[in-house]
Amino acid sequence: MNPSTTRTRALAAGLALAATGLAGQAALGPTAADATPRPALERPADPAPRVQVRELTRPAVVQRLGRDAARLLRAHPVAGRVGAGTAFRAATALRDTDGAEHVRLTRTYRGLPVLGGDVVVHETPAGDLAGVSQTLERTLTLAVTPRIGAAAARARALAPASALRDIARLRITGSPTLVVDAIGHAPRLAWQVDTAGRRADGTPSRLATYVDARTGAVLRREEHIETADGSGRSLYSGTVPLQVTLSGSTYQLKDATRGGTYTNDTNNQSDGALCSALGLGCRAGTLVTSTSSVFGDGTTANRASAAVDAQYGTNETWDYYQQVHGRAGIFGTGKGSWNRVHYGKNYVNAFWDGTKMTYGDGDGTTYGPLVSLDVAGHEMSHGVTENTAALAYSGESGGLNEATSDIFGTMVEFFAANTADPGDYLIGEQFDKAKHAGFRRMDNPIADGKSPNCYSTNTKNLDVHYSSGVGNHFFYLLAEGSGPKTINGIAHDSPTCNGSTVTGIGRDAAQRIWFRALTVYMTSSTTYSGARTATVKAATDLYGATSSQAATVAAAWSAVGVN
Repeated sequence: MNPSTTRTRALAAGLALAATGLAGQAALGPTAADATPRPALERPADPAPRVQVRELTRPAVVQRLGRDAARLLRAHPVAGRVGAGTAFRAATALRDTDGAEHVRLTRTYRGLPVLGGDVVVHETPAGDLAGVSQTLERTLTLAVTPRIGAAAARARALAPASALRDIARLRITGSPTLVVDAIGHAPRLAWQVDTAGRRADGTPSRLATYVDARTGAVLRREEHIETADGSGRSLYSGTVPLQVTLSGSTYQLKDATRGGTYTNDTNNQSDGALCSALGLGCRAGTLVTSTSSVFGDGTTANRASAAVDAQYGTNETWDYYQQVHGRAGIFGTGKGSWNRVHYGKNYVNAFWDGTKMTYGDGDGTTYGPLVSLDVAGHEMSHGVTENTAALAYSGESGGLNEATSDIFGTMVEFFAANTADPGDYLIGEQFDKAKHAGFRRMDNPIADGKSPNCYSTNTKNLDVHYSSGVGNHFFYLLAEGSGPKTINGIAHDSPTCNGSTVTGIGRDAAQRIWFRALTVYMTSSTTYSGARTATVKAATDLYGATSSQAATVAAAWSAVGVN
């Protein structure tokens, strides 16, 4: 699969837990008196952010700004790591209220895509170069003639490896393609070999294996279906307001006010074996409908109840990004996503595939349907990451990718301010029928036995669901501080790795800093050290270099061992 292929993110509870033009639109559901009230958002930290950013979405504008940014890089070849054979293409563009612009470019070298070569060009309001965010350390000079052929690369990619043992029906999809791989190591000419299959729990697999085109060594593997363990009457959030669509005499679970989002029931069918590879045998399901304006009854006996949770989670995530960060939906374009519920049988999983969310029903004993609010926010935030920094799902950048979804999934839960599911720093506690403890916690990640609180040189070697612990711990300390604290009735207690005491800056400032760092400064291969730099820059932009916010960002990173 080409790196630009839509990626799927999955919340596989089992893995982590094992370690521990529409007409008749109607605003329907409960009355205003019945709906869960939403209090005002937490007041921004003092001082208020100095800048705001908006995404520029008109393709002609983005491409024009991309050409301007590329010209700036060519005028400053050392800063841009620009040499013979280097070319750029615009991906996204952001503009601050003061007129400064941040243009994200992808890079090719002698016509080959450079994975990890993406760059964000920062421009002053006058159009001058203000800085560059990237992880490429030097100008590319490598040869692009492979010593091993595509057939040999396929054989190396399929050679026995622990990464392939739990994938059934494994097969090559398409022809291997040459790329320059610069993620996690010095740039190398590599064959990208794409495979498809199905993992043991039923989650589809789209694995990209990168084989050194000079030596034949397997450089890395990256799963593009990425697992993370783990009015309507909902299962977990009580009675919630919904926007639905009236078609004739039938009400549809479809919301024209949020990009046309809707929810389908797959009737416990799973995608066919060729779905992830060829797009064949994929189960769209049927649109959830009702004869009245009320969907579900709050129990699993009514199939619409889980659909209510899914639609509600989509709505709250949409509203969170729009109201807090000024982003028009997951894609930044105003286009909505959609949901599938009741996927598979005893499927303890949920995933995002670039356009939609898919939720399993759990096993019915230990885990219920995985349609909780923080899960929706987690998975859909993978879509935001994919359409901004595109953090590669391996090594430290993969841990940051997962941490970003935990961070924003948690912030969606606080944003919703739902009394039936109040905000906390536990992930997935609602469908954890046995303990209601969730399968990850951000205040003390090591509680699951696998996710480290503290950074080490081994962090990059961990599964990304576990290496995310460092980023989760940092964010908790930044927002809430160290030591014991009770949040919405849940006891939290966060230690530090250096024995320091950290006083949090509050969730509002912390989430704004992380979002700006993600969208303005991080690139596909950002490491934890790079994340420290990116968040300090973001805090400086928003609150000033001498602000308590910027100082606390630095202190919180030091407190988790990222120096």
